[in-house]
Amino acid sequence: MPVLHLSDVSKSYGEDASRVAVLGGVNLDVEDGEFVAIVGFSGSGKTTLISLLAGLIEPDEGVIEYRGETISGPGPERGVVFQSYSLMPWLTVRGNVRLAVDATHSDKPARERLQLTDHYVGMVALNHAADRRPAELSGGMRQRVAVARALAMQPDILLLDEPLSALDALTRAKLQDEFSAISQAEKRTIVLITNDVDEAILLADRVIPLNPGPKASLGPSFNVDLPRPRHRSEMNHDETFIDLRGAITSYLMDAGTARGGPEEREFTLPNIVPITRASEKVDELPAAYAEAASSPMNEGYVEFFEVKKVYPTPKGPLTVVDGFDFKMRKGEFISLIGHSGCGKSTVLSMAAGLNPISSGGIVLDAKEVAGAGPDRAVVFQAPSLLPWLTARENVALGVDKVYPKASPAERRDVVEYYLSKVGLGGDMHKLAADLSNGMKQRVGIARAFALSPKLLLLDEPFGMLDSLTRWELQDVLMEVWANTKVTAICVTHDVDEAILLADRVVMMSNGPNARIGNIMEVDLPRPRSRKALLAHKDYYAYREELLDFLEAYEGGANPDPETLARIREKRAQRSIATAAE
Repeated sequence: MPVLHLSDVSKSYGEDASRVAVLGGVNLDVEDGEFVAIVGFSGSGKTTLISLLAGLIEPDEGVIEYRGETISGPGPERGVVFQSYSLMPWLTVRGNVRLAVDATHSDKPARERLQLTDHYVGMVALNHAADRRPAELSGGMRQRVAVARALAMQPDILLLDEPLSALDALTRAKLQDEFSAISQAEKRTIVLITNDVDEAILLADRVIPLNPGPKASLGPSFNVDLPRPRHRSEMNHDETFIDLRGAITSYLMDAGTARGGPEEREFTLPNIVPITRASEKVDELPAAYAEAASSPMNEGYVEFFEVKKVYPTPKGPLTVVDGFDFKMRKGEFISLIGHSGCGKSTVLSMAAGLNPISSGGIVLDAKEVAGAGPDRAVVFQAPSLLPWLTARENVALGVDKVYPKASPAERRDVVEYYLSKVGLGGDMHKLAADLSNGMKQRVGIARAFALSPKLLLLDEPFGMLDSLTRWELQDVLMEVWANTKVTAICVTHDVDEAILLADRVVMMSNGPNARIGNIMEVDLPRPRSRKALLAHKDYYAYREELLDFLEAYEGGANPDPETLARIREKRAQRSIATAAE
């Protein structure tokens, strides 16, 4: 008998005409001791599903059983860890965990309850912070407390609702490793809801996609036949992992495509010149002149000369970036990657003119960067739209300033062209306040491209979005970039995103005193799609180099040049071996 059994489970919200069917006909059996990961799109009903399993809500139709008994409400046999940890702010780490222990093990003596509390605080590596309160903890440490609290209840089943999605990549990776170790040590039945395919494969015995709604249902089960413990970098050599990752990703992408979307109107972009290029000739130059004039600038279109950033602190000057030296070709796309705190966003903000340079300089198209300007467009992690304006009006604000000599009709066409290109042709008149996070970021991308900048700067533009929405917007970005070939720099913590987007990936060393640690040429054909990259013979060699680089710098380490050279050589040798097959 399965420990969990769902049969034709459906759930809707709302009344009458506004009623929305979230889940429809969900069937699932989870065996005792099994680790099942369910992956799906944002808004597909993942949290509704975990709430049903936890007994926090009831299904409209169907049956949910725990060991043959219908679930009719919450129970101590099912521990839940949500994305938001909801700790008691006035209690210490030990106090928060003890609260759960006292509630579920009241029949045990006080000494035994204290030992149980300390055991699980130690299991999540928080002994050193046992007497701190939540306000004194990082996001990752708070999530550790939530996990310890759930485990201390000693539930039969552990339900995890995207517990790591709000954390930075390094913290997330560390907690994934802890979850993996805990699941093997505790041998509990675990159901994990996640939007991260790699996380699902790293942790689970079985991965099940949740098809997008309305009336979302579960897709086919993918068994994870990989030995434990599983190491991220080593799995890149495993054909089973490569095939499984490709199959799950393809299934999810196909499911997303099947959702469809509104038909978009076709536009022809007006031939108008932005204000930053008003002095340029728009007529075609003689071939000899064009060749002589453009060749040098193509190679040094953007130049960083020993750029340094120093912040004053009570303990003295703190050098965050120390000698960032780099040249970009016109039309080149660069990804900037590294651990949190390595100065990636600082470099980007200096290029944008939003953060003064302490020493050195940045030159764009033969002019030194000195303050912000319309020749540089920035897309931030949060798009910062004016909520009382529509999507169209938010984009038009910049277009009206940058194209002063264009007619109102031409400016309108520029706005609507780019909103159409990012898939918002049918939603451009919606208020920004009424848009989802993914739609808001689409507006931010449209706004940046509509300015026709000389340099596009993207600061983790998809960092606040779930993995699957990120895939969609990466494709949007690539499609629009392919039409403009604007010179671009993208700060990211996502290895796959860095490879997908870039001509070169610039890897930063740890801060303070961060520098360029390595530069990787991405020799993969364009136009690129995620599906095509997953099938390319060299893709996992590039991925391994980035993962090995990040691992070499993990925990503040400062690897020697020989170590970095070995990482580069390892990728080169793997590519040669693959080509010979």
